[in-house]
Amino acid sequence: MSRNLSHLSGRKGLTDNLFDRVGQLSEPTGTPDAQALQQLAEEFHVGSANLLGTASFYDFTRPENRNKKAYVCNGSACLLAGTQDGVKDKLSSQFGAEAVGEMCCLGRCHENSAFHVGGHNYSGSAVHELDAIIQGKTFVPDTYRIAAIGRPLLTDVPLAEASYRQAIRKMLSEQPETLLAEIKSSGLRGRGGAGFPIAIKMTTCRQAPGPVKYVVCNADEGDPGAYSDRYLLEYQPHLVLLGMLIAGYAIGAHDGVIYIRYEYPESIEIVRQAIAELEAQGLAGERILDSDFSFHFKIIEARGAYICGEETALLASIEGQRPEVRVRPPYPAVEGLFGRPTIVNNVETLANLLFVLMHGGAAFAALGTERSSGTKLISLDSSFAHPGIYEVPMGTPLSTVVDELGGGFKKSVKALHIGGPLGGLVPIHKIKDLSIDFESFSQQGFLLGHASIIGVPADFPMIKYLEHLFEFTAHESCGKCFPCRLGSVRGQELLHKAGHENYRIDLELFGDLLDTMEKASLCALGGGVPLPVRNALQYFEAELAPYFLKK
Repeated sequence: MSRNLSHLSGRKGLTDNLFDRVGQLSEPTGTPDAQALQQLAEEFHVGSANLLGTASFYDFTRPENRNKKAYVCNGSACLLAGTQDGVKDKLSSQFGAEAVGEMCCLGRCHENSAFHVGGHNYSGSAVHELDAIIQGKTFVPDTYRIAAIGRPLLTDVPLAEASYRQAIRKMLSEQPETLLAEIKSSGLRGRGGAGFPIAIKMTTCRQAPGPVKYVVCNADEGDPGAYSDRYLLEYQPHLVLLGMLIAGYAIGAHDGVIYIRYEYPESIEIVRQAIAELEAQGLAGERILDSDFSFHFKIIEARGAYICGEETALLASIEGQRPEVRVRPPYPAVEGLFGRPTIVNNVETLANLLFVLMHGGAAFAALGTERSSGTKLISLDSSFAHPGIYEVPMGTPLSTVVDELGGGFKKSVKALHIGGPLGGLVPIHKIKDLSIDFESFSQQGFLLGHASIIGVPADFPMIKYLEHLFEFTAHESCGKCFPCRLGSVRGQELLHKAGHENYRIDLELFGDLLDTMEKASLCALGGGVPLPVRNALQYFEAELAPYFLKK
């Protein structure tokens, strides 16, 4: 990270954002013009090499993206469903193979056949209406089940303005310390995977010195298979935005950044409309409800980089830098965006804060388990009879989710990949041993993460799926640390060679590779992919044995 670049980018604040400008320069052709990029570097007093490094990193600003007209989803759920070759063939016949790129992931895991054309996402049967879509004669929205067990916090009917207006007015009449105490008593933990208590982040940030602080909503956590963030952004945007507002009041911040995936164009537009509604209602902008508290929202459109789900890489991205993971400490709560104290939380975490404000921390803590309070959103992919978004109290048996909510499987499944590409690979016989909470998954050697659930078909080769995970990691690595940058490529090469040639991988050497990535990587990308690989080696030993050599 460069503190000088952070400072230079921050001179104009969020209004004239460097990363925004790079993205805007990319819109006409898919990648910025070299001369325009040079002029932008001079305007912000940064080196042209720095901006070139930024633009060449992201999927949708790099030179390889030039003149792309359509994109095919290459996420894990679509891969396992086997729908994407046909989609790519149809798009290629319309636009030419060179004009068709790839996106990961479009959040259409409930029905697959996902693709992006003309600034919109499509899936399911939409590919059969491609001619009408290209001509702008039709837009095919997707639908999926939304349901809950017990008291719904995030999947209920959206609140009326009068309800949340009254809650915000009450908040503004009290001291921020009172609000922080309620959040602490709720036991709310981050829903992005690590499960870190949000109250600790907020208290640290509030106590950090400095008059300028930021709230950042990480809406770029693009785990293939997880579309719960997309659900919240499109069906419950006010919960997310008011959660940011509440967090801002608690820590003393007046600006909130919501960093939304480029792969979710509909989400970006819906959130933009929701911000305008809050501004019209006097719940965003200057002197909210005639108080002394002001709070402004800024949408940053991401440009295609899974690593930006990691909080320090995300902050570097907003600053217009290459999104490399930063060494900690200092933590963002002390030194974050533009060097200022910043809290970074994911969409679902922030969406829970309005409930805590309206009903109190004790009411939230009463749901779930003692250590994992509240509810959890779960994404079920198309392998289930009833795919969709489900909300369950923490502690709900995984078998209840699979059998009662999901209705079982459409076809034979041998494993569930839960929590994204870095989550645990759970064999079917272990379902009975797990419940939806952080402790259960950790104790059994898995990871709850985003709680996305992808079914691995019984006939899909595990060696091929493991290669896919390493390939994904190699493509998405920020490249800052050797274990992730080199280890992911080496892992993919070994698995590909074993799967396609008469070659067996030295199991001891492969174990050393996993150990190095897990222990020496700077973040959870390189450090996390060994988990599902080890799960596979443990539970699918017989299937994988022909590909490995034991000493």
